[in-house]
Amino acid sequence: MPKYSAEKQGENSARAYGYELHCSPKDAMNVAYALRGMKVDPAKKYLEDVIALKRPVPAVYHKQKRLHQKGIGPGSFPKKAASYMLKVLENAENNAEYKGFDVESMTIKHIAAYQGRIIKGMMPRAHGRATDKNETTTNVEIILQEVE
Repeated sequence: MPKYSAEKQGENSARAYGYELHCSPKDAMNVAYALRGMKVDPAKKYLEDVIALKRPVPAVYHKQKRLHQKGIGPGSFPKKAASYMLKVLENAENNAEYKGFDVESMTIKHIAAYQGRIIKGMMPRAHGRATDKNETTTNVEIILQEVE
């Protein structure tokens, strides 16, 4: 079982973990920063808008050479990271519902995205050489807490 970077927030919390997701850790970090502290329903709507290319995610980390988006400064539309984050958020929501919590009153208390295992790959080149073609994975953890 994966280890969380934050302890469980008490008896009124639910959590979910996305392990070795095939998306960019840099984009996932920016999406996690944008979602921190949101309620569950607005967070799901935000992620669906990012996937539909309607709302950009502000680039807080790794923002060099990023295009400026209207009203937020440097930002982008990380569709792949947002879709994986939406799946993990829905999983946490289902876990909270299973525990008997009121999902509408839950907020994202802790969310973290960091680099997972690197999947080694190789691309053959001319004259018998080869180049690394590795794929980075991302681990995502979400802890929801019920607000009174």
